[in-house]
Amino acid sequence: MPQMNRRRALQLMAALGTTGLVAACGNDPDGGESGSTGKPIKIGLIAPKAGGLKAIGDEIVNGFQLFLDLNEQRLGGHPVTLITADEGDDARSGKAAVDELLHQGVLALTGVVNSAVMLGIRDTVEKARVPLIGSNASPSTLQSVVYIWRTSYVLDEAGRALGGYLKSRLRPGSRLAIIMPDSVSGEDVERGFREEFGSTDPRIAGRAIWTTAAANPSKNAYTQDIGKALDENPDAILCFFTGEAGVEFIKQLRQAGYKGPVYAPGFLTEGTALENMKNDALNIQTALNYSADLSNTANRVFASEYRKKLHVSPTTYAMASYDAAQVLHQAIQLAGANPSSQEVNLALGKLGQIDSPRGIWQFNQPRTPQQKWYLRQVQRDGQVLSNVLISELATLG
Repeated sequence: MPQMNRRRALQLMAALGTTGLVAACGNDPDGGESGSTGKPIKIGLIAPKAGGLKAIGDEIVNGFQLFLDLNEQRLGGHPVTLITADEGDDARSGKAAVDELLHQGVLALTGVVNSAVMLGIRDTVEKARVPLIGSNASPSTLQSVVYIWRTSYVLDEAGRALGGYLKSRLRPGSRLAIIMPDSVSGEDVERGFREEFGSTDPRIAGRAIWTTAAANPSKNAYTQDIGKALDENPDAILCFFTGEAGVEFIKQLRQAGYKGPVYAPGFLTEGTALENMKNDALNIQTALNYSADLSNTANRVFASEYRKKLHVSPTTYAMASYDAAQVLHQAIQLAGANPSSQEVNLALGKLGQIDSPRGIWQFNQPRTPQQKWYLRQVQRDGQVLSNVLISELATLG
């Protein structure tokens, strides 16, 4: 568990009935006291502040800030100033955000929602030699990096998790239609799925249908492509959409008359997207590295505090950003009393297992998590829709 002040730990222990929490949280890994104070540091957080991905950006900010709230606004014993910069909607605006934060002298960077932005800022980050802890899913083509780490997952893993599951679940003779946005992210998910499911398996109803990757699609943006998919008379549909695009896709799919099974990476039904889909989301099954109802001590603390502060259940976006703060906290502790960006980056490579709300994970050689994946289904919990944990799928990474 991350460092937090003793009073806060006692409150959480009382609320959760957790024995040993104070012992786990009261001291630094190197034996220092939790109240130790280093020099102030700046952390830069990159997230979209407008447009179709803004809700995800808000979740990322919320998750990081919650960790700071639970740790007296400190990371590794150092008082933190969190500076946010607008990611915008493309690589150019993302690079401008990075440049702005580097100019302000941040010790490390975090955030980044859009895969295209992550690819676009790669060289800037590597050249600056300032660690970036990406807290959203990233493309598989982001390789051979030294200063970029990720606490979410690589996008092809979402396809792989679903591919292994559906390969055994779909009956012989059934047909699966695949609809993906024409983007780097969509290509990753589709490729990962085919690798696990089998690209020549006759149950895949022809080639994937590639549709618009717009973050704010129109009311009929998917109509024609949905029609193509339904012409194949599929028994199930596999898709990959995020945020407002996901809401609009499911709405248009239901309006076209399709009531059958829908499978997707968990982004489809996360956060406000699930609320906005309403009953159209019922029974959708998704694969993701997190569910808010996971039963472990770290998640009971995280989910309880998140709901208390924001009055909603946490998402994978918030969780991954919370973990980004946690790994920075641990790395800054290891880097010593006067850490440089390069020392923090070296320390990140020395971290072992992370006690996370998603379950235990650790960085692999490509600087992404080795972690469990879960199957979830949208069900009604009273008047509220929820992504209910169904089973564990695989360990990937």
